[in-house]
Amino acid sequence: MRRKARELAFRALFEHAQGDVPLEEAWRHALAEQEAPLDSEGLEFARKLLTGYEKRAARVDEALKLTVEGWDFNQMSKTDLAVLRLATYETLYEDTPYPPLFEVAVKIAGKFGGEDSGKFVNGVLARLKKRIEAGELAVVPKKD
Repeated sequence: MRRKARELAFRALFEHAQGDVPLEEAWRHALAEQEAPLDSEGLEFARKLLTGYEKRAARVDEALKLTVEGWDFNQMSKTDLAVLRLATYETLYEDTPYPPLFEVAVKIAGKFGGEDSGKFVNGVLARLKKRIEAGELAVVPKKD
């Protein structure tokens, strides 16, 4: 359920960023285009990811800019950037354990991005985790 919720949030954020569409409108489009509708818990989680990112976009983007090596946001695939923004938000501000979060982010990048998107996203998230472990970034406590 959470994987589908993350994918729904990704679709809305991607349309919002790529098409310069207001986030609410992008959310409605993503909901209308769902292959298999989510239950209320899944919808609530997807919405939480989107609104959480929107509220903390500047901090999330700052953490990403400091973590991504050799890439500028303008050079990066918009698909990869949308995946990374949501995964970075969830990494920093939600109690989701790293392994399932990173695994799903890599799968979404592989599904919607280019040939190397999964590897790229995995590498960025691994560097993000190292920065967290080094005490460079604060995060909410994680579930066991």
